[in-house]
Amino acid sequence: MSVTVNDAKPKLSLSAIINMSVGFFGIQFGWDLQRANMGRIYENLGAHPDQVPLLFLAAPLTGLLVQPVIGYLSDKTWHPRWGRRRPYFMLGALISSIALIAMPHSSALWMAAGLLWVLDVFGNVSMEPFRAFVTDKLPDSQVNRGFIMQSFMIGLGGSIASALPWLMNNVFHIENTAVKGAIPENVQWSFYIGAFFFLGSVLYTVVTSKEYPPQDLGYREKVKESHKGFGGGFKEIMHALGNMPPKMKIVSLVQFFTWPGLFLMWFYYTTAVAVNVFGGKDASDPVYAAGADFGSLTLSYYSVVTFLFALALPSIADKLGRKTTHALCLLAGALGLISVAWVRDKHLLYVCMTGVGIAWASILSMPYAMLSGVLPKDKVGIYMGIFNFFIVLPEIIASLGFGWLMRNMLHNDRLLAVQAGGGLMILAAVICWVFVREKAAGNAVAGSE
Repeated sequence: MSVTVNDAKPKLSLSAIINMSVGFFGIQFGWDLQRANMGRIYENLGAHPDQVPLLFLAAPLTGLLVQPVIGYLSDKTWHPRWGRRRPYFMLGALISSIALIAMPHSSALWMAAGLLWVLDVFGNVSMEPFRAFVTDKLPDSQVNRGFIMQSFMIGLGGSIASALPWLMNNVFHIENTAVKGAIPENVQWSFYIGAFFFLGSVLYTVVTSKEYPPQDLGYREKVKESHKGFGGGFKEIMHALGNMPPKMKIVSLVQFFTWPGLFLMWFYYTTAVAVNVFGGKDASDPVYAAGADFGSLTLSYYSVVTFLFALALPSIADKLGRKTTHALCLLAGALGLISVAWVRDKHLLYVCMTGVGIAWASILSMPYAMLSGVLPKDKVGIYMGIFNFFIVLPEIIASLGFGWLMRNMLHNDRLLAVQAGGGLMILAAVICWVFVREKAAGNAVAGSE
């Protein structure tokens, strides 16, 4: 389907929206594999708990640098056959899949950390244009549905990816322990499968989803202008950063305090379950390995909650409004993280992760839906990249500073770190409730638009 420069974007069928979202299933598959397993991999290769945040620095730094640049470039790209966003989907997926295959062969911390940098750089190359893809393709009346479908795919991909180490061991009986300095075989196979799904899912979206030609008749001249160098692009990114819509500023503040809670969970939750709940000692201990696998399985469960709750989220937001919905979901996630410390029966971890899954469904959709109507149509990619600043900046702060807190104040107690993440999520919920104003249910505004 194509449109002329004077046409409004037509509504898409449910199958078309699914096709354009399938790629996010694979991208999230790759993200959740690393989130659930990199802490374990680092500790297998000899890292101490207070070193783990710094070793995760690759993700926020690459997001900070790569996403606005890729957003700018994809805004200025047009190819008659490949379109605007799809070339970036494919390039990122190809190199990320190679990094996923190589990761379980890491023989030293520097190698695992280096491959994580590669995976994060090109994961961002593939992921960032997907947010703009929704706004490119869908009319305003279907934008919510587009972001919710991405949330559904994220939850589905994350649930399978996080469960893979447990499935490899308990269903296929692949070994889940390894000597110090090696990576368990069940984790290795999980990364191989992740590479297949990452590349295959993105390829499916590239093949089945077309893009509309630019509606701006002067677009070709803008593309030629962008080819003159990155100087103009840098100026445009900085100009956009200094001129964010007021609504975006408020929602960005909510994001800034939301994401550290998630980061601390990804840093420490799996190993906290292995040590604090199961009583394991180190990576060579079968009890530790069983705990880490079970922790990954409960992370998988929160992703299941996410994609199921995503189906109900639009109607909830219509009734309660986006502000109320998002704040309540964040509080549910905070309670889930804080309550991990009360668990004595491992199965109660599923109750904790139910709250996290509810929060995750909202985090993946509500902030972006709030922004969809206030961003300049020709700069959606740039602004989505800038919005990511307020996700990665707190992670950079956590990566650089939380190791000191772990060592000197929390005494390397992984469980306390997870609880601290819940406390930050409560702060985000309060900011959302106090500062985001709504005109009517389902139509949240923060300040003037």
